[in-house]
Amino acid sequence: MEKFIDNLSPMDLMRSEKMSLVQLIIPVESAHRAVSYLGELGLLQFRDLNAEKSPFQRTFVNQVKRCGEMSRKLRFFKDQIIKAGLLSSIHPVVEPDVELEELEMQLAEHEHELIEMNSNSEKLRQTYNELLEFKMVLLKAGSFLVSNNNQAVAEERELSENVYSSDRYVEASSLLEQQMRTADQSGLRFISGIIFQSKALRFERMLFRATRGNMLFNQEPAGEEIMDPLSAEMVKKTVFVVFFSGEQARTKILKICEAFGANCYPVPEDFSKQRQITREILSRLSELETTLDAGICHQNKALTSIGYHLTQWMSMIRREKAVYDTLNMLNFDVTKKCLVGEGWCPVFAKAKVQEALQRATFDSNSQVGSIFHVMDAVESPPTYFRSNHFTNAYQEIVDAYGIARYQEANPAVYTVVTFPFLFAVMFGDWGHGICLLLGAVVLIARESRLSTQKLGSFMEMLFGGRYVLLLMSLFSIYCGLIYNEFFSVPFHIFGGSAYKCRDATCSDAHSAGLIKFRDPYPFGVDPSWRGSRSELPFLNSLKMKMSILLGVAQMNLGIILSYFNARFFHSSLDTRYQFVPQLIFLNSLFGYLSLLIIIKWCTGSQADLYHVMIYMFLSPTDDLGENELFWGQRPLQIVLLLLALVAVPWMLFPKPFILKKLHSERFQGRNYGMLVSSEFDPDVEPDSAREHHEEFNFSEVFVHQMIHSIEFVLGAVSNTASYLRLWALSLAHSELSTVFYEKVLLLAWGYDNVVIRLIGLAVFAFATAFILLMMETLSAFLHALRLHWVEFQNKFYHGDGYKFKPFSFALIAEDDD
Repeated sequence: MEKFIDNLSPMDLMRSEKMSLVQLIIPVESAHRAVSYLGELGLLQFRDLNAEKSPFQRTFVNQVKRCGEMSRKLRFFKDQIIKAGLLSSIHPVVEPDVELEELEMQLAEHEHELIEMNSNSEKLRQTYNELLEFKMVLLKAGSFLVSNNNQAVAEERELSENVYSSDRYVEASSLLEQQMRTADQSGLRFISGIIFQSKALRFERMLFRATRGNMLFNQEPAGEEIMDPLSAEMVKKTVFVVFFSGEQARTKILKICEAFGANCYPVPEDFSKQRQITREILSRLSELETTLDAGICHQNKALTSIGYHLTQWMSMIRREKAVYDTLNMLNFDVTKKCLVGEGWCPVFAKAKVQEALQRATFDSNSQVGSIFHVMDAVESPPTYFRSNHFTNAYQEIVDAYGIARYQEANPAVYTVVTFPFLFAVMFGDWGHGICLLLGAVVLIARESRLSTQKLGSFMEMLFGGRYVLLLMSLFSIYCGLIYNEFFSVPFHIFGGSAYKCRDATCSDAHSAGLIKFRDPYPFGVDPSWRGSRSELPFLNSLKMKMSILLGVAQMNLGIILSYFNARFFHSSLDTRYQFVPQLIFLNSLFGYLSLLIIIKWCTGSQADLYHVMIYMFLSPTDDLGENELFWGQRPLQIVLLLLALVAVPWMLFPKPFILKKLHSERFQGRNYGMLVSSEFDPDVEPDSAREHHEEFNFSEVFVHQMIHSIEFVLGAVSNTASYLRLWALSLAHSELSTVFYEKVLLLAWGYDNVVIRLIGLAVFAFATAFILLMMETLSAFLHALRLHWVEFQNKFYHGDGYKFKPFSFALIAEDDD
């Protein structure tokens, strides 16, 4: 058996790739090019040899700062392009890479030019806005002066007890000039300006309180929206004129205007001057519009020329910054002429790394070649699985629980099948499965296009799991055919039912009076069970027993994988004192229960399995009576119970004492062989084996083993019970589908009204899409995740490794500047 296992070809995903700790000695003149080539290869994870230094104490800190400054400039260019609305109209072009120094000069020139254009444009825009506001104030304030001056003068006369008289100004040429002169002689003055419409009411209240009501406030909407120079948004404003008397009131009003951000403009009292100023303003506005349009056109041309190269420049700067960050992880040798680096690389990639180093030496015309050699590793290597588009999502599901130890058995190999299958056991409905299949097919068909787009968080998660969704839908269709459910409706797909009516009085074939008259339905559940009085007891019994069988099978798989782990790491202790007693304990109890379920199905016995399992513990020697399923069942139960009892101390006691004995013998000189155990394996633990032996603590090891044993014994019961969620979720999904079909769709279809039917169909479609296809899918997904993370993986999976993160340009995020 052992030879057969040893001769099996290794699976690609079963064990992580073999890793080597390598040392690189690279001449300074070719170091940049060598690291760049290694970044393009993406198969070497550098170790930070300067971890004790701060980022500002490292060798290439100035180059990193330069790259950061250039990244800032590129972000500024991108913001300007987005602000100008040119991003969608620019198609990037690919040109040969320029030198970093040359690019730095180009970016500085472009930034200076854009800042200058923005400054000029901002000044012109501010002048344009001020002239536009002045024009509006001139147009609106004239009407205020005509309509309100009589009233204001009258109020002022009353307040000053008729000190001035308007009779002295009857010789004025017009009514407006007469009123203006009267106001001037009486001390009545005004301030005109413009304010945000949202502040006008508060502004008026503040003026009223500050002047104690001794003012007259007039306002009118400006009629045109004006661009706010700060937010660059179009805002509504209101023109106002405040009539008042006295210098003190004027000072208060001006301060309030300043506080509220109101712009005040002088309006002449003479009509002819108003018209003259208006003409001048209109002329200047026309000139400014022409200048602004020319400036925007020039700026857009400059931004467009930058936009053609922006993507290439940003990619180049990201790569350069990544290269210098990596170079900062290397050390100088004693001669200061070479850089020394260490890192992990897969064994299969060593030749590729050496070829990249040789190419860098040749391309940089270096007189000295780079040195590459393998080092002895003390710490545990990183974990690296080569996955593809199909297996990557399943590997991510496993990695979300924990990264596998170096060369530990990988659960993702089995998760590819077991995860979507357990999901389908809970979700089984081939109508709903077809809906999921359509969604998965759409995502896979658009894979090439969607992979290049920026998706939202939900869509990105859905797209990443498209192949998981594909297998979940296919298994859901399969389980739905077994359950014979299509949106909860059974169909005679594989032939006629095995049941018929007993006599003519049996009018309803779905209620009572059914008898079996031919061979069973060939595949899945007979459609005649649907709606019968024994439907729920039959389906509950079927799904509950099926859940136990699936759970025991998967837990046994986990224990068997623990054997392969122990064999791979040459840990005979784990094989003898963990794998064997765990396998015996689980199958003595729940393996036996699974056997009884299969025998009962095959023989059609009426034995009560609850009674058998309970009295196996309470009265193992009592006669089983009618609950006996096969000859010799009672002595077999006694043997299995004794084996389960023996397995518990077998797990608990031998291993800690044997470890203590081996440790003491080794340091007494009796045994100089390497102690191989999962606790002291130098390939597994981060420290050396010698350090582990010196730090051996018997009480700690014993407590750890006791916790592990108790956890397994209790977990064998709780984990088996946890698999009953397969039955519960399947029942809930089936019953919800039945409720929506019978109480919504069929109920609405019972009416002759077309509107009621359409409403019923809409409600049924909504409930199916959002409750059954979204919420139930998420629920079944999470429960399947729990069964794999806890019930399956805790039998063999440690998950305390760390992931292989190579230096690769392909892994640099777009926003990682």
